[in-house]
Amino acid sequence: MAQDPDRDENAGQEMVTLFSSSNVDAEMEANNIHSILEASGIPSLLVGTSVIPSLEFQVQVPRESLEEAEKVIADAQAAGPEAAAEAEAATE
Repeated sequence: MAQDPDRDENAGQEMVTLFSSSNVDAEMEANNIHSILEASGIPSLLVGTSVIPSLEFQVQVPRESLEEAEKVIADAQAAGPEAAAEAEAATE
């Protein structure tokens, strides 16, 4: 499982699935989505295992954050990889 067992910030919150895939690149895409959400201050939970990569990967968020999370991901997709490269360069 790709989650940090020491983090309990989502305890007691109803989590809903924002992303779900069992494609070959599902783990990479789920990690990217999780990173974008965390960088935007939206708590998220990565569910899946690299041990059996044919199983589904999910990114879950608290129900009350779902709309904001969907907007953040849509904005990131619209901005494309160039925006990600610019943002990374700005932090170096």
